[in-house]
Amino acid sequence: MQAYTDSADVVHFIGGNAERGTGDRTQAVYNPATGAVARRLVLGEAADVDAAVAAAKAAFPAWRDTPPIRRARVMLRFLELMNRHKDELAAIITAEHGKVFADAQGEVARGIDVIEFACGIPQLLKGDYTEQVSTGMDNWTVRQPLGVVAGITPFNFPCMVPCWMFPVALAAGCTFVLKPSERDPSAALFMARLLKEAGLPDGVFNVVQGDKTVVDALLAHRDVKAVSFVGSTPIANYIYETGAKHGKRVQALGGAKNHMVVMPDADLDQAVDALIGAGYGSAGERCMAISVAVLVGDVADKIVPRLAERAKNLIVKNGMEADAEMGPIVTRQALERIEGYIANGVEEGATLVVDGRGLKVPGHEEGFFTGGTLFDNVTPDMRIYREEIFGPVLACVRVKDFSEAVQLINDHEFGNGVACFTRDGNVAREFGRQIEVGMVGINVPIPVPMAWHGFGGWKRSLFGDMHAYGEEGVRFYTKQKSIMQRWPESTEKGAEFTMPVAK
Repeated sequence: MQAYTDSADVVHFIGGNAERGTGDRTQAVYNPATGAVARRLVLGEAADVDAAVAAAKAAFPAWRDTPPIRRARVMLRFLELMNRHKDELAAIITAEHGKVFADAQGEVARGIDVIEFACGIPQLLKGDYTEQVSTGMDNWTVRQPLGVVAGITPFNFPCMVPCWMFPVALAAGCTFVLKPSERDPSAALFMARLLKEAGLPDGVFNVVQGDKTVVDALLAHRDVKAVSFVGSTPIANYIYETGAKHGKRVQALGGAKNHMVVMPDADLDQAVDALIGAGYGSAGERCMAISVAVLVGDVADKIVPRLAERAKNLIVKNGMEADAEMGPIVTRQALERIEGYIANGVEEGATLVVDGRGLKVPGHEEGFFTGGTLFDNVTPDMRIYREEIFGPVLACVRVKDFSEAVQLINDHEFGNGVACFTRDGNVAREFGRQIEVGMVGINVPIPVPMAWHGFGGWKRSLFGDMHAYGEEGVRFYTKQKSIMQRWPESTEKGAEFTMPVAK
């Protein structure tokens, strides 16, 4: 597979066409493996948001009235095109994000899962019906699309996270405006073109590139009925509060500090493999990455040396190389932030077992690379424990028993994902019951639910009432309407001045 090499400017997609828009601001898009500017991104303005929302609003009535089975057929054609072009899309992701190609392929596959789920929308839109709720009266409910909805998505999954949103929204009858990350924006345009090729009417799906200017315009726009977001907790909080102030339905997924508990009876080979893959995969730039190993009892002395050996020998290189285990960090600024956290961990007294800073990859000396970093003897008061680093930094915390492990995790402000490795069925059961986290894995390090279950954390990892995709996603993009009906022949004569009751 060849790396993605398109050097054209990255623009908007509005009303079925590529559009440069009204603004003259641009921003560099880098290839993080080389550190070179690969293309320029055209940053949108409020007028571009107005144009995209207007196109979506104009397309909504006809799309809403399209029978669900016909909407599903469009999604099925899109599904076929995504499967046909999945490697091309994965190469685009690797070129702009940096993750290894096999990981990018996995991201696309998980996005495709949600598209496939959305193809079943006719079944998911069925309402309820009760005959004879009162004499001569029937009552039923229907779910109807909200209208124009928007998605604001992060850099770390430029295909999968948008696919958590727009396939369900489109299949449900909404029209969509996507604001992808400005760091790796090309995947969104690629999918927009495939949707058009699949037969999606112009204006039903739109892409506006940009920064906070575009985000704020979407949040304030009176014709945008709902906003979905994935990103850091401070921004998720801002999106939630601002969207709610403007009367919108908001689903804002925030940050994470995912723990993995290793019990003394765990299969240590399996646990080490899990921590290495979940901690350093995608250079730790995953909201479901394991960033804290909670080592119970004497297991720490057994597992830390093995983690150190593996972390030192990670194969870090250009993600398009077949043997790469970890690619670069997405931007130089992100690299500097991550390595700043490592310095802070040392200052605060954590034991730096493996230092990944300063890594240079031959032939890619200007790339944004760092190696895997491992800390031991981390304590809950340290910044490297409390805050989301979003990089290949694994912190080991030692606890005496299961109860202390559970309390440690429940006391953290984030509650996105968590895992426990054990052979003890009672420990597994109690962990699942007691832990205050939205997604739980038992001997599964990255418990990302499948497309029909829905994704979402607890506490400050989720702002809003509904999780992403699955039936929760269908509920988010639709509103319930209750209809009660009777006919004149069954209606008693005379005005009724009391609350209606069943008769």
